[in-house]
Amino acid sequence: MPTTIYRNAVVFTAEQALGQQPALAEAFAVTDGAFSAVGSLDEVRAAVSAAGAQEGAPTEVDLAGRFVAPGVIDSHTHLVGFGESLARVQLRDCASLEEMQQRLSAARAADPAAQRVLGSGWLFNAIADGQPTAAMIDAALPDVPVYLDANDFHSVWVNSAALREMGITRETPDPVGGEIVRDAGGEATGLLLETAGTQYARAYLLAQTTEADIVAALDRAFAAYLAAGVTGVTEMSLNAEEVAGLRAIVARDGRLPFPITAHWILEPTGDTERDLAGVTLITELRDEIAASPAADWLRVAGVKFIMDGVIDACTATMLAPYANGSNAEPIWTAERILPVAEAADRAGLQIAMHAIGDRTSQIALDVVEHCAVVNGPRARRHRIEHLESVADDTITRMGELGVIASMQPVHCDPAVLDNWKAQLGDERQELGFPWHKFREAGVAMTLGTDAPTAPHAALPNLYIALTGASALAPEREPYHPERVFTPADALTAVTAGGAFAGEMDATTGRIRPGLHANFIVLDINPLEAAPEALLDAGVHRSYVLGEERYRSA
Repeated sequence: MPTTIYRNAVVFTAEQALGQQPALAEAFAVTDGAFSAVGSLDEVRAAVSAAGAQEGAPTEVDLAGRFVAPGVIDSHTHLVGFGESLARVQLRDCASLEEMQQRLSAARAADPAAQRVLGSGWLFNAIADGQPTAAMIDAALPDVPVYLDANDFHSVWVNSAALREMGITRETPDPVGGEIVRDAGGEATGLLLETAGTQYARAYLLAQTTEADIVAALDRAFAAYLAAGVTGVTEMSLNAEEVAGLRAIVARDGRLPFPITAHWILEPTGDTERDLAGVTLITELRDEIAASPAADWLRVAGVKFIMDGVIDACTATMLAPYANGSNAEPIWTAERILPVAEAADRAGLQIAMHAIGDRTSQIALDVVEHCAVVNGPRARRHRIEHLESVADDTITRMGELGVIASMQPVHCDPAVLDNWKAQLGDERQELGFPWHKFREAGVAMTLGTDAPTAPHAALPNLYIALTGASALAPEREPYHPERVFTPADALTAVTAGGAFAGEMDATTGRIRPGLHANFIVLDINPLEAAPEALLDAGVHRSYVLGEERYRSA
C-alpha cells in the first residue's frame, strides 16, 4: 500500500510525561495502517524515502494547520447499553417529574403500537424527595410497561405494568447485592436498585432482545463514537449476547469499526463455587476469542466486579454514614471477592473494580494486595473505576501498588451533582473527584465517559477535565477547579492513558512509528483554545488503521 504523508498540522503525539510540555510534530506518515514516521516535514519525507520500496510515490495530504491527536480511547463504556440508549426516550435534561411524564407521553403518542416505553438518564434530584415510584409513571402511562434507566444505570424505575410483566410481587426476593424497594406494606414501589435492576428489569428486557437488535445497537454506538473522535474502547459489561453481536459484525464486515478490549461482569451469587466457575468461563472465552477471526478486533481483558453502588442512591459503601444516617454494605464483600479475584489474577485476567465509596476503594486495594501475596510478583494493571469519594491514604496506596485510576469527568459535571452533594451532606461533598491528588501520588490515570451513564462526546468530557465546569449547564459554577488538568495532561489521559489502562499501549494510544494509525483531526487546538470552545467544536475526521472512518459534513 502506498504511504501517505500528512503535513501542515499541529500533531500532538502524547509522548510527553505528566506535567511536561506537549510533544508536538508537524507531519507524520502512514504505511499499511501504521505510523511509519513522525516529525518535521523534511524528517518525515526523508524517512519515507529511506524506507525504500513501496507501491508508487507517497501521497501527501495538506491538513491546513488543523490539530491532530491519537484517537480517543474511551476507557470505560457499555457499548450495547449506549447504543440502546440512543434509541430511547432521553430524560437527562428533564428538571421535573412533570417534564418526564410529558416526554414519556409524547413518546407513546408517537409510537402507540410499541410493546413498551423505554427511557434513559433520569436524575434523582428531578423527583421530589428523590424517591421515584411506579404511581408517578402510572399517572402518565398506566397501561403500557415502562422501564427507565437512571442516569448512573445503577437503578431502574418502572411502572405497575412493568412490575406485573416481570412478575415482581411482595414475595419476590431481593438478589444478592440489590434491593426491590418496598413500601411500608411490603409492596414494590417501582424502584429497583443495583443487582435488582440488572437481574430483573435488564434481564427481562434482554430476553426480549434479538441478535439483530444487539447488532443495531452496536452499530449506533460505533457510529456515534467515531463521530466523537473515539477510535477504541474498553467495554465494561461484556456478556454472551454482546459477544454474539460483535462476532456477527466481524462476520458481516470482516472487522469491527475499531478495536475493543472488554471486561466480563461477575455478579455475586452467594455461592463461591459458582463465582469461581464464572472466572473459568471468562478465561475460556478469552482464549477462544484470541484464536478466532475476531482476535484482531476484540480482546477479553479481564473481569469486572461492581463492588458497590452509587452515592446518588446511597448504595455506595462509605467510611461514614450518609446525611440520612444510612450506609450500604458492599455488593462484593471481602469474604465473597477474595477467592474469586485471586483466581482471576492467577489466570492472568485484568481486574477492574467499580468502587465509588471511600470504604469500597479501600477494600479494592486489599484485594490487589491479597492477589500479589498469594499469586506472587508479576506485572499487573488492575484498575479501580470511578473513585468519586476516596480517602487520601487510598490514593497513596494506589500509587505504591501500581493500580490504575479510571475516572470520568462527566460524572462530576456540576449539573448532576446536586443530589450527590445532598446525600453526603457534610465536608465530603466538597472533596469529591480529587484528580490533583492522583497526579501528585503518581497514579496512572485514564479519563473515560461511562456511556450511557453520561454523555459520550469526547470534547465536552475534556472541557470538564480542564475546567471543573458544566458541559450540560455552562452557567453553573465549577466544582473545585483547583483539581483540573492541563490540556496536555488531559489529552494524554484520554489517549495514551486509555491505551495503557486497556493494555493496548503496544499497538495504539500515541502517534509513534510502529503503532496503529488511529488518529483524529480537529478544527480546534485544545492546547491553545479557550476551554469553552470545546463545547461547540467538532471532530473533522477519524481514522482507524490509517483508514478514514468518519468525516464531518
